[in-house]
Amino acid sequence: MNRNPTPFRAVVVLSAVVLAGCGGGDDGPGRAGTPELRAALFDTIMARTERREAFSPVKNERLGLDPLAAMRALRDEVVSAATDDELYYALARVSHARRDRHLDVILVPGGLAPSDSSGLEVAEGPDPAPPGRAPVRVFPDYSDGAGDADYFVGDIAAFLAESGAEEDRPALPSIGDRIVSVNGMAVAAWHDSAAAFIQHSTRAGLRWKLAEAMTLATAAFPSRLRGDHLTLGVGSDAGDEATHQLPFLPPGDLFWHGTGEPSYPGLALALTTETYDLLVPEDGRPYLVLIWRGFRESMVADVDGLIAYAQARGLLDHALVMDVTRSRGGSLGAYAMQRLQPRPFRTTFGNLRISDVTLPFVEDKRRDFAGRDINDGGVPETIDDGTWLMDWLEDDVLGALARGDAYSNNVPFKLAHAPRDSDGVLEPADVHFRGAFGVISGPHGGSHLDQFVSIVVDNGLGPVVGMPPGGYSNTWEWNEVLTFPGTGQPVVGFMWNIGHTIQPNGEIAEGNPAAVDAWMPLTPGNVTTYYGDLLARVLELMLNPAGRG
Repeated sequence: MNRNPTPFRAVVVLSAVVLAGCGGGDDGPGRAGTPELRAALFDTIMARTERREAFSPVKNERLGLDPLAAMRALRDEVVSAATDDELYYALARVSHARRDRHLDVILVPGGLAPSDSSGLEVAEGPDPAPPGRAPVRVFPDYSDGAGDADYFVGDIAAFLAESGAEEDRPALPSIGDRIVSVNGMAVAAWHDSAAAFIQHSTRAGLRWKLAEAMTLATAAFPSRLRGDHLTLGVGSDAGDEATHQLPFLPPGDLFWHGTGEPSYPGLALALTTETYDLLVPEDGRPYLVLIWRGFRESMVADVDGLIAYAQARGLLDHALVMDVTRSRGGSLGAYAMQRLQPRPFRTTFGNLRISDVTLPFVEDKRRDFAGRDINDGGVPETIDDGTWLMDWLEDDVLGALARGDAYSNNVPFKLAHAPRDSDGVLEPADVHFRGAFGVISGPHGGSHLDQFVSIVVDNGLGPVVGMPPGGYSNTWEWNEVLTFPGTGQPVVGFMWNIGHTIQPNGEIAEGNPAAVDAWMPLTPGNVTTYYGDLLARVLELMLNPAGRG
């Protein structure tokens, strides 16, 4: 997808545009370069990564990972990559070897042009066409004892009438069927091969993203792992096995049954915004459910609207359950937390790794502040006008750079809600929900969502049930266009994680999701009743806090 605002340093992107026509002819080495240029490029990536990357020791320990060694092991693959496709996927593997869900390889003007770009990140211009979807959804089996490569059919779709004659439509597998093979590969072999091309920070998060990508015609995978249709081998509980050849169709041509998605029978939709759906029990019981979609541009206004709605209808004393299982990340979650529950809490903190990009990063923020555009991927970073953030950057961060420190000091996250000398404890807003609070969580999302859940868990604000979120969060990334050294020829955009998110308990957040109070994994056996089960459990714990665990 297109990353807006433009994620690269403006002068570098301008150079990339100017150079767009210089590769691929007799005047130069071409977009994929020569073995010597690719070797120099790889060495440049490694040197910059060693200087810049804010690695998470807790994540690397949990994964048994030495990220620099994992990257170095791919040097020969990069050097031997003679085509755009080969070099793009080799660089994707190098980037993903760090196991960081935020970090991607991005197509840039004049750089590598893979033969298929559906579903890939691009720096400029229109987004590539969205990948087609097969008419099934797959979920990981997270039950205790299940292996990494255990997946099952979790939902099936109906077709539009225009999708072909009824007799020509393929037979679909059944909900609950186990995945045995993918495109002719045993599912375990497919899992191991495909994992190298999926950004992830935890094993659970990897499995969720692999399950999503399995049924997409996405160029995230090289051609050897996909075809013009999806071939799934499945097995049933009765021991029967079958193979299904499934077409890739435009997403708008498919209508899903909704199995495995948030669903709460007996609750009615009372209010909907870009940020959430508010559900109320039809029998009048005093609790509410928010199906939360993310901490995005409209969140502050949407939360204010929720408070006004609840206050006008006498709902502020109701118990409030947040379902964040399909939430995206974003910013300013502490603003929501001050209004959705009644207790003071300590927010997350963050820092910056001090490196060769610290000064350019501060200069970028100076320009943003001068233009009053302090933002994070289109989401406001601060409720303050940015003064707190700039004071920290100009004084503490540049001071750390002058001293040669490894990291800056830790401050309340992005100085959004409190200044740099604050202890990070925030009080509820003047008007807020006053009843019990609880969260239903899962591995689909992360980033700012991980921070939000860690605030709930570390401050004991209410029970969290289900599964931990995706386990990825940092302060900022640094993005730049890689060029072949000595040529100016752009290759791809590359990203580095340049700071830690610090949870309220003092631990690094990246690769370290907050634990849930009640572990309730998604499995083939509970997929049709999952959300009802989760709601019953969280309400039970909200009414009986001593029963957590």
